[in-house]
Amino acid sequence: MKIGYIGLGRMGRNMVLLLLEKGIGVVAWNRSPEPREQLKKEAKELKSGSKNLKIAKNLSDLIDNLESPRVIWLMVTAGPAIDEILNQLAKKLKPGDLVIDGGNSFYLDTLRRNELLSKKGIHFMDAGTSGGIEGARNGACIMIGGLKEDFKKAEPIFKAVAKSEAFAYLGLIGAGHFAKTIHNGIEYGMMEAIGEGASILKNSPFPYDLREVFRIYNTGSIIESRLIGWTHAELKNDPELKNISSVIGSGGGSGKTKGEGHWTVELAKKLGIDTPVIKASVKVRDKSDQDKTNSPDGFRNKVVAAMRWQFGRHPVKINK
Repeated sequence: MKIGYIGLGRMGRNMVLLLLEKGIGVVAWNRSPEPREQLKKEAKELKSGSKNLKIAKNLSDLIDNLESPRVIWLMVTAGPAIDEILNQLAKKLKPGDLVIDGGNSFYLDTLRRNELLSKKGIHFMDAGTSGGIEGARNGACIMIGGLKEDFKKAEPIFKAVAKSEAFAYLGLIGAGHFAKTIHNGIEYGMMEAIGEGASILKNSPFPYDLREVFRIYNTGSIIESRLIGWTHAELKNDPELKNISSVIGSGGGSGKTKGEGHWTVELAKKLGIDTPVIKASVKVRDKSDQDKTNSPDGFRNKVVAAMRWQFGRHPVKINK
C-alpha cells in the first residue's frame, strides 16, 4: 500500500517514519524544503531503510506518483494553509480519491471542506490525532469521521499509525475533529489543574522537592498520567523551570492564537452547557502574558507550558 503525505512538521515527519516501518509506502511533500531533507535523512537511518519513501517536488509530483484511487493524508496547521492545499488538490485529484485531514481542524471547517471536495467526487475524512510527538512516532490515538466505506478502505493506515486498539470510527464527517476538539478542551482543564497544584506546592510552608512530589504522583496514584509524567520529566531537567516561558499559548503556537480550548467553550455555549473549568483554563492562557514570570501565577503558567513542550515541542522555551 502507498499513500501521499503532506505536512512534515514535528508530527507529520514522525508519523511518516512510523508508516515506513510498518511497510506502507509514502510519497511525501512539504512546502518548505528543510523538513523534506530532514525526513530523507531520518528515513535512511531506519532498519527498513528509505526504499518505500519518495520525496515529491510539488503537489503535482506527489499525485503523479500515486495510483488511483489515491489516499492522501494532510498533517498541516489548522486554518488557511489547509484550504490552500485542498483547493489545489481539488483541481488535480480524480473522483474516488480520498483525502484525510489528520490535523486539529474546527469541525465546521471540516464540513465546509467536505462539501467542496464532494462536488468533485473526492472523498474526505477527518482524523483527530492525539499523543504528541511520541505518539506520532510510536503510535497515536486517532479519532475518525467520514463515510464508513472510506474508513474500511483506510483502516490499514489507521492501524499502522495508531497504538494497538487506539483508533475508532466515530461517525460521519466532522465527528473525528469534534471529538478531538473536546479532547483538547479537557486537556486544557487537566493541565491547568496540574499547574495550579504545582504552584501551591512550591509556595507552601513545606520545602518540597517538586521532582520527588511529581515522581510519587506518577507512581500508582489516582492522578498518575502522561501529563503528570511529562511535568516530572521537565522538572527533572529544570527544577525551577527557568528555561520555560510563563506565556502559555494555545492552539499550535504561542501567544493568543485561538485553539481547541476556545472552540470547546464556544461549542458548549451553543449547546447550553456550562464549562467553568475549561473556560477558566482558557482565560488563564489568554492572559498569561500579563502574569509576572517570577510570581506564583507565573510558575503555574510555566508548568502548563512545560507540559506543552514535553508532548509537542511547542515553542515555550526561552532562548538564552
